[in-house]
Amino acid sequence: MCALVVTGTAALSGCSEDPDAGTNGVGKLSADKIQARTRTAAGSATALHLSGTVVTSGRTYELDMRLKSDGGTGSVTAGGTTFRLLRVGEQLFLKADAEFWHPENSKDGDSGGTDSDTAAADKLDGKFVKVPQGDPSYKKFSGFTDKDVLLDGLLTLHGTLETDGHHEQSGTRAIRIAGDKGSGGTLDVSLEGQPYPLRLVRAGSAGTLLFTDWGKDFKIEEPKQDETVDYGKQLPTS
Repeated sequence: MCALVVTGTAALSGCSEDPDAGTNGVGKLSADKIQARTRTAAGSATALHLSGTVVTSGRTYELDMRLKSDGGTGSVTAGGTTFRLLRVGEQLFLKADAEFWHPENSKDGDSGGTDSDTAAADKLDGKFVKVPQGDPSYKKFSGFTDKDVLLDGLLTLHGTLETDGHHEQSGTRAIRIAGDKGSGGTLDVSLEGQPYPLRLVRAGSAGTLLFTDWGKDFKIEEPKQDETVDYGKQLPTS
């Protein structure tokens, strides 16, 4: 936008012909190089806040996660049910209400759980359940808390990449890159400071994610013993 400055009888135009003036310069690069720069910046960041939706295998997950190299914490909502994930190093904890653990909510839809199964599920209500690494749930859910795995899987556009103009995302100047004119996804990359990803629209209507608080550290620690239940010993057998 041009600025008109009046000084005495003279009117001076404050238009800037270079939209990349005062930026980190990535807006002048090709789309392929911008994607490479943003992946490098994201990979080297110590922490971030990721929020939005991811659609995978026909299932929609709403994510609100804080991530760093040695763990992560936050909430995941799927099928109307919200649960909390916490990973400290290699140890993963899952916290949900009793409804989440009831036998009728098992993946195969079998509602034939016994009274003892239901009682066991009730004991998990509001507790941090320790998930063993050998359990299928560990692989399924730990990826939501793994910064590198999550970003590697998400920060990919499909098809031929092109730049798609200068934009503003949450008050930050950005350059947008798009795959196959948008059908392969779009990514807004910061033009201020490090070229961090700011907003991703995934290909095939597979979700939209926001990336904020890059490099902003946060504390993660294992829950207290009286707040924790051993998954292998007390999870309902369904």
